[in-house]
Amino acid sequence: MKTILQKISSFTLCIILVCSIVPVQTYASHEIPGLWQVQTDSSTTGIVKTLDYSYARNTYFSLRDIAMVLQNTSKSFSVSITKNAVSLTLDNSYTPVGTENTPWETTESPNLSLRRNEFTVNGQKVSYYTLMMPLPSGDYDCFMMAADFAMILDVDISVPTAGSLQINTQLPFHVSPAALEESGYFYGVNSVLVGNATTGELYYQYQSDASYPIASTSKLMTYLLVMDAVSAGKISLEQEAIVSDAVQALSASDDGVIPFEAGQQIPVQDLLFGALLPSSNECALCLAETVAGSEETFVQRMNQKALDLGLSQTFFYNCHGLPSYTEDSIPAKRQNRMSAEDMFRLVSYLLKVYPQITDITSLENATLQSLNLEVRNTNPLLHNLPEVTGLKTGTTNKAGACLVTSLTADDGIITHDLVVIVLGTEDSIERGRVSGLLARYALQAFHTGIETSESEAIPGNLPTHAEAAVDWILQTAKKY
Repeated sequence: MKTILQKISSFTLCIILVCSIVPVQTYASHEIPGLWQVQTDSSTTGIVKTLDYSYARNTYFSLRDIAMVLQNTSKSFSVSITKNAVSLTLDNSYTPVGTENTPWETTESPNLSLRRNEFTVNGQKVSYYTLMMPLPSGDYDCFMMAADFAMILDVDISVPTAGSLQINTQLPFHVSPAALEESGYFYGVNSVLVGNATTGELYYQYQSDASYPIASTSKLMTYLLVMDAVSAGKISLEQEAIVSDAVQALSASDDGVIPFEAGQQIPVQDLLFGALLPSSNECALCLAETVAGSEETFVQRMNQKALDLGLSQTFFYNCHGLPSYTEDSIPAKRQNRMSAEDMFRLVSYLLKVYPQITDITSLENATLQSLNLEVRNTNPLLHNLPEVTGLKTGTTNKAGACLVTSLTADDGIITHDLVVIVLGTEDSIERGRVSGLLARYALQAFHTGIETSESEAIPGNLPTHAEAAVDWILQTAKKY
């Protein structure tokens, strides 16, 4: 019975989620106010104010109204909302301000900005896009996606009829990627893959065998080659790399992240932090030149390493993932490419041979001592799931917004590395949402198993430990 309920709720969840895949801008836009009927499994009912952001059915729900509906349930919460900050406390009683569960006082459509406002849950920072609206009382309300607050509260949601929302407080949040795909949720995404890097098991794939631009997720291969050089004793993490004219020029360009000057000396370790956390292109270039003498030679090694690992749908033009132009009279604009399957193989290998990468990518921020500069991680999921350990974001116009996520899960014997790969979403908002949902699914699949229809089983017996798993992945890859 529970499985049936989960299937039903997963299908109806798609109705809520699919609306978020439409184009979303991050500037103020015309909103469409509405009302939904929301009911809990304890029969508590209330009307909830909604805002459809820019497009019909791209719906955000009043957090204050939801708090009132859930007030006397096991999922009650209190919330404090200011102009640009939300503080939510679970298992706490909500204090109403008097505007909850009432119709809109005006039919005039507000103009609000969809932003990553400051948001904490039980005092811990999380990362969600929300709309903040002043109320006639002088208080503020927060509007957020149903799936987002369902993940925060760990409740299952469904849409029994148009304009009504069912919140099942006794069932945990549940994701079915197959149902999402059927509803068209991934139509705005180039490729996704969810798998267990430790065993090689693939939980879900969508267009994962096709090669797409990968933007700054290219820096994962750059990290691999740098660490190969460190392991071989050719360079050291403490070694001072010298900033070249080319690195300074990239630093000064529109794609620069960290200001560098030619002749400056930066430790390799700081350059790795800079490349992986704020995604510094100039740090990646400086690393490439330090390891190989020139970027051209380094890129040759990147492509050779891809061949060695059996990455058949992969090609690199540079070390950082920016667009690369030829020197022709009519220059061709090229970008590093990889399939999600190849990325899974690369990440599986990387996490096995250099697991210390997550010592960097699991940090929300770090200080580059040589520059006296604090840098921030661009991965939003670090704030939302404690299991997340990395790995890398990437964005260009052609590649879209990409994110390779690693998570840890314990089976009671060993710790497994789960991987979620999302390539080519429309923007960072969708990148975070799609990746967040699939990260939840990765943990769900690991702990409770996956439906046969969702699984694309890997032929043969699966290895039972990390080293055997990676060896198996590499041998399988060479067959393609």
